[in-house]
Amino acid sequence: MSLLFQPIELGQLKLHNRIIIAPMCEYSAIDGNAQDWHLIHLGHLALSGAGLLILEATAVSPEGRITPEDLGLYSSDNEEALGNVLGSVRKYSDMPIAIQLAHAGRKASSLPPWEGGAQILPDEPGGWKTEAPSAIPHAEGEDAPVALDEEGLARVKNDFARAAERAVGLKIDGIEIHMAHGYLLHQFLSPLANKRTDNYGGSIENRMRFPLEVFERVRAAVPSDFPVWVRVSATDWVQSGWDVDSTVALSRELKDRGCAAIHVSSGGVSPKQEIKLGPGYQVPFAERVRTEVGLPTIAVGLITEPHEAEAILQEGKADAVALARGMLYDPRWPWHAAAELGADVTAPKQYWRSQPREFKNLFKDMKIGQR
Repeated sequence: MSLLFQPIELGQLKLHNRIIIAPMCEYSAIDGNAQDWHLIHLGHLALSGAGLLILEATAVSPEGRITPEDLGLYSSDNEEALGNVLGSVRKYSDMPIAIQLAHAGRKASSLPPWEGGAQILPDEPGGWKTEAPSAIPHAEGEDAPVALDEEGLARVKNDFARAAERAVGLKIDGIEIHMAHGYLLHQFLSPLANKRTDNYGGSIENRMRFPLEVFERVRAAVPSDFPVWVRVSATDWVQSGWDVDSTVALSRELKDRGCAAIHVSSGGVSPKQEIKLGPGYQVPFAERVRTEVGLPTIAVGLITEPHEAEAILQEGKADAVALARGMLYDPRWPWHAAAELGADVTAPKQYWRSQPREFKNLFKDMKIGQR
């Protein structure tokens, strides 16, 4: 029996299977507000049969956006726009939907990837002054961020908590806090970006302090049975940077604070990173976290083949697998995986006639209810 299509729980959140759609920035919002593109994009993915859809990195403040076109959840307009999109998607899908809350830190104020991704300087149209643990730019030649002071740290924590409250109001099913890919909370963790000399810099305990305080504020802002988990970069792929041992230590602290799972990625904090790409290249990091911490662990990164995903689970290297670009390329990946692994998968009845004759029992009906 396929383990990929067995149920799993992230805290109190029950998933039909262990396929997770990872957060993917769309750079298509206006003033943080979801648009028609998000309705098409999310509606498309919500019919895929995956166990969970995690919304893209969603900024907790205007200055926390990666680009001016990032999705946000920092205003009533943002909340209303996203609520309208989710309301339409939920009419036709029973897939649980989580949201990734994020602050880009010094990697904010940038152009979208298809425009080159370069930093937009504060005095250029659409740009703003970024903020970070220390006044160190992400890349040579970029504008240096403002180092967050005590007031700024309190503001950011409040922004995360308020966004979490808005997410609960939207009946989101879970929150993933973004501590990966070189964004603000990862910047605090990494000695490459954090050169502070106060209680938030220096030792690993100090560098973990602010990300853990953010987690605690989010955890306190939502109901006790509401699942909150974290995405981490297990390594910076740079000598003397954040590493897997540090990730294990962070994960243990998060577990003690009620974290529901760890979503294990890597890299992003430095242009000097040397990533060793290959199929499932980040899976060993997830395996270490799972083995040494004991939290439900999500593996991600160049997992493209159903049997590869199945083997990761069967061998105890992770509890679930996440796909991002692979899901964009093949939005029916869970259907094809179910066919290949001899499992069944939810699909809208309007599409049932698409199943090949040899897989006549592939699809099962969605059970759509009011939230």
